[in-house]
Amino acid sequence: MSVETQKETLGFQTEVKQLLHLMIHSLYSNKEIFLRELISNASDAVDKLRFEALSKPELLEGGAELKIRVSFDKDAKTVTLEDNGIGMSREDAITHLGTIAKSGTADFMKHLSGDQKKDSHLIGQFGVGFYSAFIVADKVDVFSRRAGAAASEGVHWSSKGEGDFEVATVEKAERGTRIVLHLKSGEDEFADGWRLRNIIKKYSDHIALPIELPKEVAAAEGEEKPAVEWETVNRASALWTRPRTEIKDEEYQEFYKHVAHDFENPLSWSHNKVEGKLEYSSLLYVPARAPFDLYQREAPKGLKLYVQRVFVMDQAESFLPLYLRFIKGVVDSNDLSLNVSREILQKDPIIDSMKSALTKRVLDMLEKLAKNEPEQYKSFWKNFGQVMKEGPAEDFANKEKIAGLLRFASTQGEEGEQVVALAEYLARAKEGQDKIYYLTGETYAQVKNSPHLEVFRKKGIEVLLLTDRIDEWLMSYLSDFDGKSFVDVARGDLDLGNLDSEEDKKAAEEVAKSKEGLVERLKTALGDSVAEVRVSHRLTDSPAILAIGEQDLGMQMRQILEASGQKVPESKPIFEFNPAHPLIEKLDNEQSDERFGDLSHILFDQAALAAGDSLKDPAAYVRRLNKLLVELSV
Repeated sequence: MSVETQKETLGFQTEVKQLLHLMIHSLYSNKEIFLRELISNASDAVDKLRFEALSKPELLEGGAELKIRVSFDKDAKTVTLEDNGIGMSREDAITHLGTIAKSGTADFMKHLSGDQKKDSHLIGQFGVGFYSAFIVADKVDVFSRRAGAAASEGVHWSSKGEGDFEVATVEKAERGTRIVLHLKSGEDEFADGWRLRNIIKKYSDHIALPIELPKEVAAAEGEEKPAVEWETVNRASALWTRPRTEIKDEEYQEFYKHVAHDFENPLSWSHNKVEGKLEYSSLLYVPARAPFDLYQREAPKGLKLYVQRVFVMDQAESFLPLYLRFIKGVVDSNDLSLNVSREILQKDPIIDSMKSALTKRVLDMLEKLAKNEPEQYKSFWKNFGQVMKEGPAEDFANKEKIAGLLRFASTQGEEGEQVVALAEYLARAKEGQDKIYYLTGETYAQVKNSPHLEVFRKKGIEVLLLTDRIDEWLMSYLSDFDGKSFVDVARGDLDLGNLDSEEDKKAAEEVAKSKEGLVERLKTALGDSVAEVRVSHRLTDSPAILAIGEQDLGMQMRQILEASGQKVPESKPIFEFNPAHPLIEKLDNEQSDERFGDLSHILFDQAALAAGDSLKDPAAYVRRLNKLLVELSV
């Protein structure tokens, strides 16, 4: 054992303590995954060395044969995993093994529910696979030295997985990292070559470098102990380079867990090799769950990038648009240079071509999932639907394709569930219907019971009910689908086109003409509160509603702008009244101008409340209503 210097004891970050507790108590039913996680980390370390050594070959220190070795000692009850990858300095060990520097840590902790099964899937997502060692070990020793550093600059990190860890400087001749797990009582099964071999074959066969286990051979004459030979136990070839026909579903699933640091199987995947003008391979996955940082647009995202099977970078975000940021996988190009940087990727025309093709491949994969496995797609939509709604604004070229993947609640859909596809909506549209009708609002209950839907219920016309905060913004970019334009039923002067008979239209015109006097009285009474007053064609049961001007912002967009601190353009609603309603008839016959004004304002405020808006002067509304109640009780 080398002499240790500069030894100190440091405390774990609070979040690490919580994660350690979660690791130990949530994953006890699947303990063997600790080896998968440690091998995955070792593979990443070797990838990073291989890439850095392209420009600094001296980092290989004469040892260009990159590998991972797993060994065990039954008597000492230890399992050791060693790689000759990039290694860690003392500062690296403190930073990477004692703290979580990743953004969104607080959000991650908020997502922990206390339900062990639900919480376990978050662990891998957060990239903290190293701590899985404490599922089976009550003490972990890490010996490491960064490639290129002096042998005297090795580091020894040690912890029992409780409140603190020790770190010391040691002599380490070889670059890379050696992790020694001191197994807990009852975990001796892992100090066994057959058991370790099976775990590696099960979870890590796809790792694209040799994973070696010791193979005992008979002792030579005169030797006390048998010599130790090492044998490779995994396939040791990059999964995406193999023909699809040779790869089992289980292999695809395990590779996904490696690249995504996830504990669950993906919903779907697409493996493709492109040859011709451009040559590249891609393996793309749709996760089963949304990561906790999905809505943090600055969070790391993107595919693992390889160039001629050499790892170049994690989270290469130039290959897919932002609305597909949840897609995981790898892309391996023969056309890019090995020294490619993020800045170069953003300007390279090759990338634009690859991005376009990969985007279409993802959308095709989602179309296939929606068609062949609707229940799986329903799960996908629940997790990623709001992100997909960013697509039409960001990806004009694929707008129609994205629109076909969108799902909405509707007046004929399941209670509040976003399950209606636009193609389904059009398939059951009324004869002569040439529009797609929708209504936006804050909640499903609010839009479902909106007075704006009354004429549509009467005529049996389906209306899409849009309640996500992003929906109004989405519809500003989605003008039509399959040749049919979208119409907001709360906006402008509603025209049902061929769905209204000539008799209906003529009767409406006559009623509007007969109520011109009432329209003028209401304009005078409501004054600056409204942009316009008119007879409504939308209402059958309610006395009045507020419509939005064709060019005005709706409530959702106004709230988004207000929340972001932007100035909201001033606009006034259109007051529409139902001439057949008893309250409107009474209002039309009211002789007192004061009472007419009070009743008009009460109807206006009630229409605002029905639309989900807040009153500008609630006290005035209460005063007028109380005055009316007193008059009625006299």
